[in-house]
Amino acid sequence: MTESLPNEERNARRFIWSNGLQNIGDQIVAPKTVLPWLFTAAGVPSVYTSMLVPVRESGSMLPQAALTPWLTSQPSRKRAWLIGSWGQAAAAGLIAVSALLFSGHALGGLVVTLLAVQAVFRAICSIAGKDVQGRTISKGHRGDITGRATELAGAFTLAIGLILAFIPNDLPRWALAALLGLGASTWALASVVFSRIEEPEAEVTERAGGSSLRRTWELVKGDRDLQRFLIVRSLLLVTALSTPFIVVLASQQGADLTGLGAFVIASGGASLLGGRVSGALSDRSSKSTMAWAAGFASTVLVLLVVSASLFDAPVNAWVMPLGFFLVNLAHTAVRVSRKTYLVDMAEGDRRTLITGASNTVMGVVLLVVGAVSSAVSLLGPRAALIFLAAIGYAGVAGAARLKDVSAARG
Repeated sequence: MTESLPNEERNARRFIWSNGLQNIGDQIVAPKTVLPWLFTAAGVPSVYTSMLVPVRESGSMLPQAALTPWLTSQPSRKRAWLIGSWGQAAAAGLIAVSALLFSGHALGGLVVTLLAVQAVFRAICSIAGKDVQGRTISKGHRGDITGRATELAGAFTLAIGLILAFIPNDLPRWALAALLGLGASTWALASVVFSRIEEPEAEVTERAGGSSLRRTWELVKGDRDLQRFLIVRSLLLVTALSTPFIVVLASQQGADLTGLGAFVIASGGASLLGGRVSGALSDRSSKSTMAWAAGFASTVLVLLVVSASLFDAPVNAWVMPLGFFLVNLAHTAVRVSRKTYLVDMAEGDRRTLITGASNTVMGVVLLVVGAVSSAVSLLGPRAALIFLAAIGYAGVAGAARLKDVSAARG
């Protein structure tokens, strides 16, 4: 059993609440649910809707290698996290204001731009948060902290989803703007909580010269364990990329998954049920948790395709929503376990370098795999789901061969 670090119990509580609050913001100012709903209500052309997920997801990953030298030159990594949280709060607040004042192309352009700005601040929180967590929370407890933060966010998100489920789908724009404003406030509250973490002063590293892409390439090229992790993480994108195709398949089978409340309930419920369990499992073996989550999600995708092929609408009316929820549950486990693995696989500034490099690489991979799965989807959602399930099964085999970096608690 790993010895606890100074002030670990107090810091752990603050980590849970600050990261939980940020996760709530992510679920509310969400490019997969609330923002598309806003665009539909405000008459925004669909081209802007298609940009939301790539801008937010790749935008929060691609800059991380370039930001890492700045971060490692800071004596307080907590302060960097606070900058990231304040920036996300401001960007989300401006999105809420834009929702009240603009429509059409103007609103679409503003929201996509502000989402890109928010993504950069999100990148700062990503690398700084793992650095602070690694230096204030001992190995063997980090998965539990991440899982409980996910669980907390899930509980709040589920409550919001249940409220939305009883509200007519044609929500007035002021109500959507108010919801976005609520999301912005969670990042502000998170910064208040995170500021109270007692952080040991970090060693300051002078900023390295040269291209960030070259530094990333050199780091990845020289670390076999990191290469294997990146391959596995790429294969685990099955849980992130499959849900839109489930929605399309469900609509073809007569099951309505397009309601805003249904999306939010599924996401929140999965986080609530899966957060703490996947956190505890990740502390025992994060690589095993990644493996079973990918295998579970892939099996669910195959079963959904089989159900769509063999059964009629009344059966699929409950099979499709159940499958959508189960894939979200697996995605919760994948997110918690891969974050735990990344924090556990290195120490000190090397952890920060690996975090920045791996997330930048994953930003590129996300765009590539997303483009390939979109191309496959031209053959229909069933083909896309089978393709993603095959990728997930490959991820199971890859995760099994990863180095075990976890510290099981006795």
